[in-house]
Amino acid sequence: MTASPSDSTLLAGLFSDPEIAAIFSDQKFVRVMLHVEAELAQSEAQLGIIPAKAGERIAEAAEKLEVDFDGLLVSTASHGLPVIELIRQIREAVGGESAFYVHWGATTQDIIDTARVLQCQSALDILEKRRAKLARNLGKPADRYRHTLMAGRTHSQQALPIPFGLKVAGWIAPLLRHHQRWIELSSRVNVVQFGGAVGSLASLGERGIDVQQVLAARLDLSVPLMPWHTQRDSFAEVAGWLSMLTGSLAKMAQDIILLAQTEIGEARESADSSRGGSSTMPQKSNPIQSEFIIAAARMNASMLASMHQALIVEHERGTHGWQMELATLPQMFALTASALNRAILLSENLVVDEDRMLENVASSKGLMLAEAITFALAPFMNRADAKALVNESMQTAVHESRHLVDVIRERTDAPIDWDALRDESRYFGSADAFIDRVLNAIESD
Repeated sequence: MTASPSDSTLLAGLFSDPEIAAIFSDQKFVRVMLHVEAELAQSEAQLGIIPAKAGERIAEAAEKLEVDFDGLLVSTASHGLPVIELIRQIREAVGGESAFYVHWGATTQDIIDTARVLQCQSALDILEKRRAKLARNLGKPADRYRHTLMAGRTHSQQALPIPFGLKVAGWIAPLLRHHQRWIELSSRVNVVQFGGAVGSLASLGERGIDVQQVLAARLDLSVPLMPWHTQRDSFAEVAGWLSMLTGSLAKMAQDIILLAQTEIGEARESADSSRGGSSTMPQKSNPIQSEFIIAAARMNASMLASMHQALIVEHERGTHGWQMELATLPQMFALTASALNRAILLSENLVVDEDRMLENVASSKGLMLAEAITFALAPFMNRADAKALVNESMQTAVHESRHLVDVIRERTDAPIDWDALRDESRYFGSADAFIDRVLNAIESD
């Protein structure tokens, strides 16, 4: 497998995040697995399945174990997973007859999957807090620029006038939906994995479900309908959320890149001209924050395919799917965290050039009003004739470099308030109401 960008000393700061890296570090992963083993032993001791003394000794040894990571490394290379050696080290630390009860009734994937669930829970909580902060930050320019006239663009061409606040509201709305998705997926992801060798808990007889329920409660997790060794949809759902979230951030970043183009010049990432400098062109200030957000989103979209491939698992225990998840999911979390950090930075530093927006609107010489004029003419002539008049007038306006309103008013005696119609900011429709809806939704986010 190709090394991830976070494995690079040079690139780690661009594609990773310290908090997320700590959660998914080898050290943390091992400590979480040890915690699961400790809680499993205490759950079984609580139910009288193993001796109370054994439960206490196992839990204490697991939580305090000084892990031999060199031994884990050698064993993992040999066996393909670290749990076998980890259990050996716990048993060695426990000693005596109690060592026999370590990992009682569990299988390797029970421990790895439950540990990964706990890691995802911690990481998702961090990302959710950042998502909420970003939504709140963006609410300020959405409100501030709710009347700032700019060109709305479709297919990268000037289309109709909009307020810049509406564009910002369009960046916020998906973030609010991602909050709802986070709530829903959390209930499906924060679920214990405990099924034994083939998902039947046969080794525990009739007490398997009891252990599963107590273990889940001790770990503050829910109980699944059944063990999910080969049902990987919850982790795939997490990956989908990560990919969608970075995709929404990348839409904002793509807009900012386009608005920052020299010929457009309506916004830029920061007032700090030293950011995004070029090695040979001192006049440039490249939109590097936005560029890396888009790069993270595209990488997440690519890795999402791997998580979906991991859904294809054979029989009662797979041969490759969950290994793919172990390699892929932490990278997706890191990329998402990095993208969120950059998006928050943009939300705090974005510079909007309102004058330039007005200049670009004026440069269209009223062409963006073509739809508005057509509807204004509709009460005085049939729509087909109105459209034909507007189309012919647009050709003249472009050819003679005149304002479209001036050309049309010479060609019709329709009693229209042409001066009012000439003002593009009067053609915002329900934009103000949409902005209010989004801002109100942030309050309840």
